[in-house]
Amino acid sequence: MRIPQPPPPLSPILASLQGDRLVEVMRHGMSIAGERYLPWDEFRWRPVPEGLTLEEWWAATKIARSVVRRRLPLRFQDDVPFGYALPDEVLRGIENVAKQTSGRIGVPEPVTHDAPTRDQYVVNSLIEEAITSSQLEGASTTYQVAKHMLRTGRNPRTRDELMILNNYLAMRRVGELREERLTPALIAEIHRIVTEGTLDDPATAGRLQLPGEERVVVMDMEGNVLHAPPPAEQLPERMEALCAFANGESGASYVPPVVRAIVVHFMLSFDHPFVDGNGRTARVLFYWSMLNQDYWLTEFLSISRLIKQKQAQYGRSFLHCEQDEGDLTYFIDAQLGIISQAITDLHDYLDRKVGQTRNLQRAVSALAGHLNHRQIALLQNAIKKSDARYTVRSHSRSHNITVQTARTDLQALETRGLLTRVPEGRGFAWLPVGDLRKVLGLAG
Repeated sequence: MRIPQPPPPLSPILASLQGDRLVEVMRHGMSIAGERYLPWDEFRWRPVPEGLTLEEWWAATKIARSVVRRRLPLRFQDDVPFGYALPDEVLRGIENVAKQTSGRIGVPEPVTHDAPTRDQYVVNSLIEEAITSSQLEGASTTYQVAKHMLRTGRNPRTRDELMILNNYLAMRRVGELREERLTPALIAEIHRIVTEGTLDDPATAGRLQLPGEERVVVMDMEGNVLHAPPPAEQLPERMEALCAFANGESGASYVPPVVRAIVVHFMLSFDHPFVDGNGRTARVLFYWSMLNQDYWLTEFLSISRLIKQKQAQYGRSFLHCEQDEGDLTYFIDAQLGIISQAITDLHDYLDRKVGQTRNLQRAVSALAGHLNHRQIALLQNAIKKSDARYTVRSHSRSHNITVQTARTDLQALETRGLLTRVPEGRGFAWLPVGDLRKVLGLAG
């Protein structure tokens, strides 16, 4: 990742301005409405208004931003608080996310009304988030191998696979904790789940770094320090402040709920309180915050897949905040874009799946009254993957159902000549019949 250029110090620029010159410079930064909220690293390439130097224009822009900066009850450095602004691009992002994730506008009915189908979508999103969030932290395994492990329930064979399983379990746990207040103990519990069996020293799971320990810094591939977290002595106080903020108990002015969730994500990463697993824990806490604030559709989203695709942009948005006196607007804006894209991708995915389900139901109209959503989903998968294998355990985990219900589903498909049962270990597996498409009456 290319390290962005930090902005020039503001004090010397302002000290060089006198009288009418100061007034003239200030006039060019009176409003940030409608303007892109660019960090210095991008701002410096924009055309400069006539009569100003680049540094003077930056100073005017910074002064305009400071007027509308909203302070947070969270400390950046010393007594400097973090803050953020609400330019038009951020306001649009907040509105879009709020509409799409807290209501039911445009969401296909099976997701909101049919519990089995809803569970299937939730499991799919949890699997994707668990895999890509762990890959962001260095887990090295293919998506298909990891997905097969989670669906079949086989034990992880490597530390990387264990990272992914832990992340999956943590995401499921957060779904159960959505009504709970955030506390330092709850953060510790999530971290223990995320890092179980993967740390060099198991005693550090769920434990803040201690005074006297060497703080774990964030470095790039060349060994350059990108972020040095606050001293360990401050961590207990900072965790308390983070929890109070997350719970809306800090007495701060109104913070839009999605902004609150994004700030919680940022702060855990910034404070970097644990020896490892900080990024994964931060992303899990983002999900907790969104669900806790009734953004129910978040349960179906995978943000880590998009962060992984834009990993350099994600890292730079973090650095921009740190370089620019704790201005979180850059990170908030970037994350709103990721969440909005995840929502768009989810709707595209749901549209495809609903269409496929309807097509398959039409193709098997004679059986439609005898097949449930889980069986339809399995057949859709079997049509695409003729070498697929299904077990009672994998079907149970994929749809969040009991073992007996899963066995009944598979045996019914076997009875109808759609699956073939074969011995596997001490039990059985079910395979698609060789001419499944023909049996179902599908062309091609």
